Amino acid sequence: MTDVVYDNKGQLEQIQSGLLEGEQIIAVYDAIGAGTGFIGLTNRRIIIQDQSYVGKRFAITSIPYSKVSSVSVVSNKSWAGQFFSSGTIAITVGTASYEIEFRGSDKAHHVHNLILSQAS
Repeated sequence: MTDVVYDNKGQLEQIQSGLLEGEQIIAVYDAIGAGTGFIGLTNRRIIIQDQSYVGKRFAITSIPYSKVSSVSVVSNKSWAGQFFSSGTIAITVGTASYEIEFRGSDKAHHVHNLILSQAS
């Protein structure tokens, strides 16, 4: 597990504790905004922590790359020539959409490109 990019050691350790045999972590990024706690990317799947449940409950959602139908850059303004003017992406899986907001567009760009490279 070399060159793993991560924001928070606790989040990295949580992903490590649930790895499948032969699975390797690529990146773990902290998310901001309501609902999502973090996103982890491995060589096999996307792992999202959803904190939007009532009380102290949360969900860890695993999404195989083969199930991703699209990954989008979300912006509330015109990008004016910049593809990544936003730090938010949306991952569509079937009829569900997961929106993740990051601290900075560089992390959104990295996650977007990782998902595209793994899904193709």
